[in-house]
Amino acid sequence: MRVQVSDAAVHETLHRVFGFRSFRPNQHEVVRALLEGRDVMAVMPTGGGKSLCYQLPAVLLEGTCLVVSPLIALMKDQVDGARQNGIRAAFLNSTQPPEERQAVVRDLMAGRLDLLYVAPERFAVDSFRSMLSGVRISMAVIDEAHCISEWGHDFRPDYLSLSALVELAGAAPVAAFTATATERVQEDTLRRLALRDPFLVRASFDRPNLTYEVLFKEGADRQILSLLKRHRGKAGIIYRASRKSVGDTARMLQGKGIRALPYHAGLEDQERERNQDAFIRDEAEVIVATVAFGMGIDKSNIRFVIHADLPRSIENYYQETGRAGRDGEPAHCTLLYSQGDIAKVRFFIDAMPEGEERARALSALSKMAAFAASAVCRRRALLGHFGEAYPKENCASCDVCNGSYSALDCSVEAQILLSAIVRTDERFGATHVIDIVTGSSNKKILELGHDRIKTYGAGKGREKKFWRQLVDELQVRGVIVKSEGLYPVLMLTEKAVAVLRAEAKVEMAVRREAPKGARRKSSPAEGACDRELFEQLRLLRLEIAREQGLAPYMVFSDRTLRDMSLQRPRTEEEMLGVSGVGEAKLERYGRRFLQLMERWCAEHPEGEAAAC
Repeated sequence: MRVQVSDAAVHETLHRVFGFRSFRPNQHEVVRALLEGRDVMAVMPTGGGKSLCYQLPAVLLEGTCLVVSPLIALMKDQVDGARQNGIRAAFLNSTQPPEERQAVVRDLMAGRLDLLYVAPERFAVDSFRSMLSGVRISMAVIDEAHCISEWGHDFRPDYLSLSALVELAGAAPVAAFTATATERVQEDTLRRLALRDPFLVRASFDRPNLTYEVLFKEGADRQILSLLKRHRGKAGIIYRASRKSVGDTARMLQGKGIRALPYHAGLEDQERERNQDAFIRDEAEVIVATVAFGMGIDKSNIRFVIHADLPRSIENYYQETGRAGRDGEPAHCTLLYSQGDIAKVRFFIDAMPEGEERARALSALSKMAAFAASAVCRRRALLGHFGEAYPKENCASCDVCNGSYSALDCSVEAQILLSAIVRTDERFGATHVIDIVTGSSNKKILELGHDRIKTYGAGKGREKKFWRQLVDELQVRGVIVKSEGLYPVLMLTEKAVAVLRAEAKVEMAVRREAPKGARRKSSPAEGACDRELFEQLRLLRLEIAREQGLAPYMVFSDRTLRDMSLQRPRTEEEMLGVSGVGEAKLERYGRRFLQLMERWCAEHPEGEAAAC
């Protein structure tokens, strides 16, 4: 179903509807392929502008674009966002009252919709599939397409029914989008969907606006509070591994006067939805959540993500950190890690039956732990996992590349630790062994006579934090292992022999402490604008959003406000030159923002700016 649309018309629509003067990488090619009637498989990072790739053709093509979206709770936000740009959009799901569903169906059958969002399970209903035979479908889109692959990290059985989508779409193109797919998952997704000679895009997984860091976990609450101080006044997500830890952390933050709310599957539906809405609408600064939160979250102004526990896979980590900085503005991603986190994840994996799924989960956990423990450029390691080589020697936006770590020869200390394990017959856990080498005089050490072994106190010149990290390092290297069971003990492997004989060197990445009072380096791409004007624009945005019952980012993104504060438009024509301001938003909000700008310029004729 090829449609003749000139490039001039495409760019005019891009500016008029979405307020952009140019495409992001790969967007133009995907839009052209869909307009030419080709199926598409696009693996593009979060924040890469996937929704524009199908929303723009949906405006230009006759008929309705059918969008399969995995989370019912987010459909309203997706539809509200499209409507803000003047796109005729609706959703159809089980949460709607019958009269609302009927109204959507009437609009669909009458051809009054550019976009219709539906859940994947609806395709298993014969009546729905039959109804589609009477609808002019401009194209069909599958969001989070990796969910159809059993090799993916987020396989969903209800996605399997989408294998019939190509047949249902007829001559209309079918597009599959995902932000997290290894090449194996991509191939499996293509096979299951049976796309017809698709246009393939595998964009770079690099998110240059994100800064990555890993901190050795030693008192998660204290570290979280320190990180929130760094990100004061900004929106962020804190991921925890369990419902209990989510609740504990949220209560701890609330007790410190921080607007934080919990989110996990154990909460009542209404409370969970209420907390998510409060976060999306900037009424809460922080959401503390399990991985139940976030898939498809469209909030563009999340400025930080903290993983206070180890994710189960690099795919999960990449997807969850990807929820920060969707507007392209700088954002920070911090992972707190210690070897003890592995045991927590293993608890869930061990509950799985023996088989391929369990083996894949163990392999994924091993790769995640290696990523956290290594001192290799975080960006290079992430991209390498997805089969992409990072071309630069230094990314300048991770803790390894910015000099936060240095390599320390710990061969002698490793020998001390291994000797203590051997001399106590491999019968004790990490805490006890560390107590021995640091010369603790606790009751257990004295009763067992471990204060008399040769390595007792041999490492008292180092803090316990150092020794805990060294235990982690030796486990990652496979020099020692932990036994199974309720009280795991440390045991040596064959690799330990070479270390004890000084035939193998042990180097550990040790974090350098920044000098007191040292200023944190700015994130890459951090632009300069007037901070006070930017905050006033944010307050006006929040006021308008509350009046209209919208999430603030749906009015204008942080990037748009930053561009506005730089350009300081005085006329409607100048306002249309601001990135993210299209005709529909100009008509809705332009006058109030122009009035604010006029007052500001009158009060600040000197034009001096305090950088954002």
